[in-house]
Amino acid sequence: MRIGISCYATLGGSGAVATELGKALAARGHEVHFIVAGIPFRLGLFQENIFIHEVETASYPVLQSSPFDLALAAKMADVVQQFDLDILHVHYAVPYAVCAFLAREMLGASHPVRVVTTLHGTDITVLGQDPLLRDVIRLGIEKSHVVTAVSQSLVDQTNELFRPHCPIRKIHNFIDLNVYQPTPMPQIRHRIAPNGERILLHMSNFRAVKRIPDVIGIFARVRKQVSAKLLLVGEGPDLDLARRLCEQEGLLHDVLFLGMQGEVAQLLSLADLLLLPSEMESFGLVALEAMACGVPVIGSNAGGIPEVVEDGVSGYLFPVGDVAAMAQSALTLLADADHWARFSAAARQRATLFSLEQQVSEYEALYEQLMNPTLNPCV
Repeated sequence: MRIGISCYATLGGSGAVATELGKALAARGHEVHFIVAGIPFRLGLFQENIFIHEVETASYPVLQSSPFDLALAAKMADVVQQFDLDILHVHYAVPYAVCAFLAREMLGASHPVRVVTTLHGTDITVLGQDPLLRDVIRLGIEKSHVVTAVSQSLVDQTNELFRPHCPIRKIHNFIDLNVYQPTPMPQIRHRIAPNGERILLHMSNFRAVKRIPDVIGIFARVRKQVSAKLLLVGEGPDLDLARRLCEQEGLLHDVLFLGMQGEVAQLLSLADLLLLPSEMESFGLVALEAMACGVPVIGSNAGGIPEVVEDGVSGYLFPVGDVAAMAQSALTLLADADHWARFSAAARQRATLFSLEQQVSEYEALYEQLMNPTLNPCV
């Protein structure tokens, strides 16, 4: 098949999943065309069957900003027409599903490309709450041939908010288990924790929804009883808040701010625990990545996290904001090597349910169904 993929090219779960999907499809012999504003950060080296089409925008004095959405729609239409794409798979309802609709309108019946929209969360949980954007998002959803969501929690939220006329299909996020696996690195670990300290890790875009004060609060409680280090990976608006809180708590010398990291599998393997106390996670890809590396998760039972982490088996989950309980569960795991080892093994085993091979095959089957002329599409 000839498949177009459009997604955010920057760091983030949706871009990572979309890029890995494209790479896997190309490896299976499909022709994959990325229609993006920049080269996706997970794309890596040259790969056969992958083509990149960058969206270029121009500045016009009469416009307040560059018309990216219109340029994206035009580029989609151009690539679909030039390469006769069968499928256009877009990630996020806005702007991508809406732009795909515009592209189809421009093409008319000459190139009947099928549009698959995957919802990753923010377009529903945040943007969908804005009355000015709600009808735009609804248009993107309703004008897609098939809509998927990365968790049952997100399916339920979308149904409640938009009541789409066609069912939304749940296809979980996934990872490559050959990349994300336990990787002992004693020398690096010794440099980070020279006195045998336990290592806790948090990785996010440091937005308010990630509850950074809770991350610092959990670590502060743990460190009062156990020698420990905290690795903070990523950047975002609450990163300065994290620094201030660490300074107030006297934690700075035990916290490492590692900034943006593109390849995180080995970094995750350094950790004993992942902290994920988010207010909302539509899936929680970082939890899955950590678990595949044998790292148990301490976090909240919000959104799609319970679909990934088995509470009391591969991690511990508590109501949002229950810092005391999260810290105590972390201490429980760190205090008992056998207990931790059981959770670590269970985490790795749980991650096998979200393998790249299984989920990519599900997308592949979905594409094939859409190309079947007997299928009655929703639009």
